[in-house]
Amino acid sequence: MKRLTISLITAVYATVLALAGFAADAVKWDIKLVGDGTDSPSVVATATIEPGYHLYSIDNPAGGSNPLVFYFDTKGCETVGTPAADHPYTKEFDDTFEVDQHFYSNKVTFTQKLRPTAANYSVDVEIKGQACNDTGCTQVYGGKTLTGKAPAAAAVKDLPAALPPASEASSEEKAEAIAEAVDSLHKADGPLVPGVLTQGDVSREGWWTNVEAELRAFEADAPEAGSSLLYIFIAGFLGGLIALVTPCVWPMIPMTVSFFLKQNKKSRRKAISAAATYGGSIIVIYVLLGLAVTIIFGASALNNLATNAIFNIIFFLLLVVFAISFMGGFELTLPSSWTNKMDSKVDATTGMLSIFFMAFTLVLVSFSCTGPIIGTLLVEAASTSNFVSPAVGMFGFALALALPFTLFAMFPTMLNSMPKSGGWMNTVKVVLGFLELALALKFLSVADLAYGWRILDREVFVSLWIVIFALLGVYLLGKITFPHDDKVEKIGVTRFMLSCISFAFAIYMLPGLWGAPLKAISAFAPPTYTQDFSLYEGDVHAVVDDYEEGMELGRRLGKPVMLDFSGYGCVNCRKMEAAVWTDPDIKATIDNDYVLVTLMVDEKKALPEPIKVTEKDGTQRTLRTYGDKWSYLQRSKFGANAQPFHVLVDNDGKPLAPAFVYEEDIPGYKRFLKQGLDNYSKK
Repeated sequence: MKRLTISLITAVYATVLALAGFAADAVKWDIKLVGDGTDSPSVVATATIEPGYHLYSIDNPAGGSNPLVFYFDTKGCETVGTPAADHPYTKEFDDTFEVDQHFYSNKVTFTQKLRPTAANYSVDVEIKGQACNDTGCTQVYGGKTLTGKAPAAAAVKDLPAALPPASEASSEEKAEAIAEAVDSLHKADGPLVPGVLTQGDVSREGWWTNVEAELRAFEADAPEAGSSLLYIFIAGFLGGLIALVTPCVWPMIPMTVSFFLKQNKKSRRKAISAAATYGGSIIVIYVLLGLAVTIIFGASALNNLATNAIFNIIFFLLLVVFAISFMGGFELTLPSSWTNKMDSKVDATTGMLSIFFMAFTLVLVSFSCTGPIIGTLLVEAASTSNFVSPAVGMFGFALALALPFTLFAMFPTMLNSMPKSGGWMNTVKVVLGFLELALALKFLSVADLAYGWRILDREVFVSLWIVIFALLGVYLLGKITFPHDDKVEKIGVTRFMLSCISFAFAIYMLPGLWGAPLKAISAFAPPTYTQDFSLYEGDVHAVVDDYEEGMELGRRLGKPVMLDFSGYGCVNCRKMEAAVWTDPDIKATIDNDYVLVTLMVDEKKALPEPIKVTEKDGTQRTLRTYGDKWSYLQRSKFGANAQPFHVLVDNDGKPLAPAFVYEEDIPGYKRFLKQGLDNYSKK
């Protein structure tokens, strides 16, 4: 209702101003036909904008000021693509409309390409839009009828000159050439779609051609699978160790092991065998759970879920609920009927089957403590496209959980040295609650980046983490208590040391408010480009974020193109950017010798129109967002689906080196970049 009222007031005010004659003063249009007599004429419309006024762009977001609209009534010709501006618009948040407004100031030129279809042609141009200043808004109008003649024969497109070789161009010349090329580059041809070329430009055919064979010819390694699986296993094992010291699991260790020892008083071997079977059953149950998750959703679906904004919001809410539960807000429990059924199965069966049902009972009873840890682990496993990642994570978790039962059965005297259950276990749960709350913000950040809400920019994220870990330090000192906490009469050495670590971590993050890279949390925090105020200048930024635009820019500059397939929810992408790209030599090479194109596979911005494609397996699919398009490009051209995925290509779209996946290897990355440059120079 607020936006509707504001829009009505703005419309009425704009109409009054227009009737008063202000429309002609805000923006003056100069519309002309350029390239008459050639096979590629263009309508060029230049807007001269009065000082203080903003002319809103063609794609100004809904809910903001009226966007610019071009109408072309053609005879004897047809339009090619859409009107393109000669420079980027300014993006600024508008407190009144509560959206990001896209606008131009001073002067802007739009170019609309034409293709003659008859000897004589004409085009009626009409332009409508809105311009505003600090006092109000006015409607913008422009129009003209243009006529021209087609050429007798088609002309050959004259491509811009390439950048001089590295040895002949200074850094200043390179920077000027790049800036000039980016300013002049536009998408007047419209977005190139798979299998569709523009104006018979043969050099673009390779841009979407599959090059998996060429990549294999480089004998590229694939360390990402092993490293990802190892990371998932370690994360699962650590999660299992943490689950051991929770109130749901720890007290059950001596009870269960004592049960096995009493049942097999005459044979210690049988007691050990029973405990080992019990531990093995725990592992089998959790591994089957991991496999079931993958089978139900599928590996690629899990990867899509990990980068899907809606599911990231669900993950965020889920982890917040887990955090509140750990802090004592309520208890997460499964229906009691489930555990009762398992108990009855234990009584009704004997031997190994009975032990298996006992293990199943442990899994159900301990859910209130292990559920949040397992849920977080499965979400992390979903960020890889490897089919067995959830199972590997569950194996690590179950192994850590099952080891004590077997070890204490083998060495029963160790039971006497176990710390007794007590208030310290609830402290462990509360600490986990703080950690779950901090991790939840990471998933909200993914959704925020994907949809461009800008509610959780980097400085906001870092501020919240500083507060969370500072409060954790205060809690460990006993200054804050939660519902199930015992009264803290004195602070032990362990709590004091953990409190110091928490405070130190909070202080470590403080410089991040001014742009410090904070490599320790780079995998979780939003990218530095979302920070409003930053004193740090060591980041590497993409020149463009569109594939065809980047390829065209590389051709104009005579440079190879570096494709960075990334995602807002890609943890390893942020690690690579912080740990590898910030190396001075690597940064200089990327900035000076390559055209870096970052393609976000979870970008939610809609394509101008949906694109229908056919996957390798013959299934039909519709690409609706730019993220869909870049994900399809990665699959169809390079045969890959995981991020980060860095590939170097020449101006025809052919690979210059093996693809580089996640590996924090600075010397290896330097060799990767050098190999690409060497092969490009040979071509």
